[in-house]
Amino acid sequence: MFFVSSLVFIILCSYLFVFFSPLSLRKQRESFLLCLCLVSFSYCSSGLKVSELGIAPFFEWFFELVETMVGIFSLVTGWPGRSGFGSASTAEEVTEGIDGSNLTAIITGGASGIGLETSRVLALRKVHVLIAARNLKAANEAKESILTENETARIDVLELDLCSIKSIRAFADNFLALNRRLNILINNAGIMFCPFQLSQDGIEVQFATNHIGHFLLTNLLLDNMKNTAKATGIQGRIVNLSSIAHSHCYKNGIRFDKISEKSGYNDKRAYGQSKLANILHANELSRRLQEEGVNITVNSVHPGLIMTPLFRHSAILMNILKFFSFFLWKNVPQGAATTCYVALHPSLKGVTGKYFAECNEMTPSSYARDEALAKRLWDFSNKLIHSVSKP
Repeated sequence: MFFVSSLVFIILCSYLFVFFSPLSLRKQRESFLLCLCLVSFSYCSSGLKVSELGIAPFFEWFFELVETMVGIFSLVTGWPGRSGFGSASTAEEVTEGIDGSNLTAIITGGASGIGLETSRVLALRKVHVLIAARNLKAANEAKESILTENETARIDVLELDLCSIKSIRAFADNFLALNRRLNILINNAGIMFCPFQLSQDGIEVQFATNHIGHFLLTNLLLDNMKNTAKATGIQGRIVNLSSIAHSHCYKNGIRFDKISEKSGYNDKRAYGQSKLANILHANELSRRLQEEGVNITVNSVHPGLIMTPLFRHSAILMNILKFFSFFLWKNVPQGAATTCYVALHPSLKGVTGKYFAECNEMTPSSYARDEALAKRLWDFSNKLIHSVSKP
């Protein structure tokens, strides 16, 4: 009886909260419908547990539910969070007034989608941007499009194939040979929902591209970033693009013993595994840099749902999904906002080892908060790279 009464109370509060808000009728209906669906789903999945274990599990469920409902309400309505920004904020808005003329940034996959918008907006804020891309033709076209809009933009292009350890090492060598300082590294590039295949180095391709490639690249550029932070006194920032999909991964999070096996492979869970690895990598690197006393922060972000070339392996499925959940999707300027916010905003000075979505700090999954899992992934990644790098 207590549980049912509480559910009625939650639904009533949701109704009052949504319908007394200064929103259009359409937005009110969308927000309340989502909250109602969430309560129903939570009831079905948690009712038995509460009846068996008593009141304490209910309150744990209740507070998680409220937090999620507030997040959904903010996502649909665009209401700003504690940062002053929200899901409706654009990359230009969250970086307005910021002068990055003394900064240099590398953006992987900076030639298309939200990577291109990130490159454009950072260049607009006078950051010297280096686009790291596999397709040099597309990267140079992206460079020209930015220069057409902003003639004073400082944009360079270097070839990088994150699916190849040889290419990653060559990119790092080429960049270091330029004798340039590096303040910001945005690990943006990625692939999604791919049929099973192996990289040039024999590693499952989503894990290789989304995690291993960025893990190695970051390590190869880290000394430069440390030296830059020490010489300039400007805090360095590393941003890993993850996804809310990190919570939809394999059992136990990472398939360490079967990382490149076709047996049991699932393209959606493999993607979630790689995005979980992005957060664990950021958290473990953040911990290590803090122990060293290095003036570099490392954070991970969820950009949101945006229709970009990332969905090329599941375009039909995603278009169907977008049709039924159109109110959850962002445009590209909104999708790049959280990345640009975490990379440039002065309010995040000293903030490290956190996960951001809608330009606000969020709590990731329990796997993503597992320090032991992060340390194991770090050691595993180093051993894997070493094993495939042997002549």
